[in-house]
Amino acid sequence: MAGSTLEIKDLHVEIEGNEILKGVNLTIKGGEFHAVMGPNGTGKSTLASAIMGHPKYEVTKGSIHLDGEDVLEMEVDERAKAGLFLAMQYPSEISGVTNSDFLRSSINAKREEGNEIPLMQFIKTMDENLDFLDIDKDMAQRYLNDGFSGGEKKRNEILQLMMLEPAIAILDEIDSGLDIDALKVVSEGINKMRSENFGCLIITHYQRLLNYITPDHVHVMMQGRVVKSGGPELAQRLEAEGYEWIKEELGIEDETVGQ
Repeated sequence: MAGSTLEIKDLHVEIEGNEILKGVNLTIKGGEFHAVMGPNGTGKSTLASAIMGHPKYEVTKGSIHLDGEDVLEMEVDERAKAGLFLAMQYPSEISGVTNSDFLRSSINAKREEGNEIPLMQFIKTMDENLDFLDIDKDMAQRYLNDGFSGGEKKRNEILQLMMLEPAIAILDEIDSGLDIDALKVVSEGINKMRSENFGCLIITHYQRLLNYITPDHVHVMMQGRVVKSGGPELAQRLEAEGYEWIKEELGIEDETVGQ
């Protein structure tokens, strides 16, 4: 069975009248890992938020399709049910809702009524994934991200990824704030998801994450659009030389989206 395809064409996005994305084109297919890199202020996180339908971000032009279906016509929950997943840069804390209840409800929301995941199957799968990510079992009964450290929140995002098994995942700076041990564990969780039925968009500033997760494609964003694409060797050159050579090559003075 072929995996899903997320197709973004000429995407323009505004925030409070300021244009942030200025024509992004990107196609992610099942089985592919794409890395989007770039300096601060170039539109990377805006891209992630626009794909998932954050109300603050207004799409003024262009399209997003998942397997031919118009994503922009979907509500946020419909996008998640269709197979999109966002690991947020700053996950929200939700007191009163346990990790376990949140995950089981999320899994069942994607299933048909009467086909809910059996409790024992859910517990077994969650325990296996907690062990794999080196997460204490008691986290299952803690309130969602409430009082979690930065590293715990990021591991929890990957736990959600592994439990929900989306078709296309967007990981927004999943490596920020992680020490080397946590980075390795998070990377192992993402790599475990690799299959023809799973596509991934990894947004990051740094090559260090890509030392553990080898992308099939690397894209550089500047001025609210993708200005250069290549393979893993592009990320390695960026680590060694920074972004100045791209700016010089393309005649870019200010890489940010501007106002």
